[in-house]
Amino acid sequence: MHLIFANQVFDALWAINGFKVVINNLPDFLSGALVTIEITALSVALGMVIGLFAGLMKLSKSKILYAVATAYIDFFRGTPLFVQILLLYFGILPMIFDNGPFSSAIIACSLNSGAYIAEIVRAGIQAVDKGQMEAARSLGMNNQKAMRYVILPQAFKIVIPPLINEFIALLKDTSLLSMIAAAELTYRADLVFATTYEATWVWGSVAVIYFIITKMLSVFGDVVERRLATE
Repeated sequence: MHLIFANQVFDALWAINGFKVVINNLPDFLSGALVTIEITALSVALGMVIGLFAGLMKLSKSKILYAVATAYIDFFRGTPLFVQILLLYFGILPMIFDNGPFSSAIIACSLNSGAYIAEIVRAGIQAVDKGQMEAARSLGMNNQKAMRYVILPQAFKIVIPPLINEFIALLKDTSLLSMIAAAELTYRADLVFATTYEATWVWGSVAVIYFIITKMLSVFGDVVERRLATE
């Protein structure tokens, strides 16, 4: 009985052209979603490296390091990611190497993410009790060892939840990469829409895929945050 009802529902949906468009192009949508996740993961990974150094530079007593880190963070946090993508893809990167959409996407998103992660790292380090540094110094550690073995491990637990939020935010922002023909989800959907004009079904499906991915990441973030809270 349930099988017959399911077949009737499917037949009714299959009679709708937009539904057929989505089903026929679902492999392309899923492939684009994988590229989106890949770009986001690589960008956040590189952004964490950039952000760690930029965050430490902003906490440095050196005025030069502080000024460089501040200029970098302020620029990438104070200008739209869309403009940064266009500036790097069409302007700066072609003068350095033969860039393509994928490499440009990684660089642009990494630099943008790094600026936000730098502030997350800075806030995480400052959230660690100052007595921890004094205790480490009393054990004979210098500033570098104290930061590496005492402060950063504690700060890492603090910054994990906002890092997951940054991952989610960047994943949604990768839709801007469709303007440079990076083969992510939005670009794949735009190609389908250009030939079918089924706006509601195409973009509705894309919205659902983004929602599913971000919801899974949000649930993962909640689990991690609860586990850290109990440790």
